[in-house]
Amino acid sequence: MANPEIYSRLVEPRLIEALADTPVVLIHGPRQCGKTTLARMVGEARGYAYFSFDDDVVLAAARQDPMGFVGDLPARAILDEIQRVPELFTALKSTVDRDRTPGRFLLTGSANVLLVPKLADSLAGRMEILRLHPLAQTELARTPPTFLDMLFGAGFKMGSRPRLGGELPERIVAGGYPAALGRKSAHRRAAWYRDYIETLVQRDIRDLARIRLLNALPRLLMLAAGQTARLLNVSDLASPFQLSRQTIRDYITLLSRLFLLEELPSWHSNRLRRLVKSPKLHIGDTGLACALLGIDAAALRSDRALLGQLLETFVFQELRRQASGMEDAVNFHHFRDKDGAEVDIVLEMSGQRVAGVEVKAAATVTTSDFRGLRRLKQAAAQRFAGGAVLYDGEATMPFGEGLYAVPVRCLWETDR
Repeated sequence: MANPEIYSRLVEPRLIEALADTPVVLIHGPRQCGKTTLARMVGEARGYAYFSFDDDVVLAAARQDPMGFVGDLPARAILDEIQRVPELFTALKSTVDRDRTPGRFLLTGSANVLLVPKLADSLAGRMEILRLHPLAQTELARTPPTFLDMLFGAGFKMGSRPRLGGELPERIVAGGYPAALGRKSAHRRAAWYRDYIETLVQRDIRDLARIRLLNALPRLLMLAAGQTARLLNVSDLASPFQLSRQTIRDYITLLSRLFLLEELPSWHSNRLRRLVKSPKLHIGDTGLACALLGIDAAALRSDRALLGQLLETFVFQELRRQASGMEDAVNFHHFRDKDGAEVDIVLEMSGQRVAGVEVKAAATVTTSDFRGLRRLKQAAAQRFAGGAVLYDGEATMPFGEGLYAVPVRCLWETDR
């Protein structure tokens, strides 16, 4: 297979800034999303030596003598797949406390250390953590991300663009993993995703946890893919297994640590009491979801319900990926009240500004599609920055103050 194409990553400017003032910088995200490529591209140009814990010799040396291993490292080092040697965090802390020179260590990790309190706490105040996702559509298109700026205040310009139509399911099925996108045909990409899951189960999950029934995890992930963009229902996910509800809940947390699943919390407001508080479940990448479900673009086109779910996850993940490159942190939620008004994605930025995005797979938008956004606008009051219904249509149109119907392709296409 040809080497995957190299893309500029939205998080790169933040990485360079962090290395200039922070002793330890961690890039974490799912395996094969481009962490090593980014770390080496940025680090080796600045004189960093590279060590990978996927190398069995390097791994054994680090586990045998963590303090000695860190003490013998060059002045600047990249340590790749750090989650395989959690013992190193204590050694890194001791070394950094003796010498707090910025940019000493650039780490990558394929497990979320924020979900392991002891690891996160050991380098508190000494380490900046950056999240790298699979490729965003803006990164693939090599266009600057402008959607969030327009959503949070600039507003959307009226205009018209061609419908994506059949191209939309193809983008959803392709996903965002560089190595998968490097394959020329859809069935070869699907094969890559299947091999990816098998590798994760046999290696990373064995490293992270002792699980009695490893073969349950791919099936659980497939069920979760079928429930993406729905309220998390652990009982439904547990029903096909001879496992307790708590065990399945633990497995979901484990899959979240590997960035394969993500729980989207509900948005709360003191102005509204009747809100649904359950989180939504999203799979980490739609290409992965389609491979797990065994569907291609043609099958997705013919299943409107599943297309709606996967489009919502596709939009959510695209917004997450674009937000990762922003200086201001963006927190993501969903909104649903007991009367059935809902907003698929609620974004909260610094200053507590709130915006909402509703997602439709249809080619038309009506006033009723803004019901949830109007309810969110009422609840957020002066904090409300804007709202959009993203749909597979042609026209960008205002639907009241701060509310717009916007074609999905505006997520990654700039105004011409």
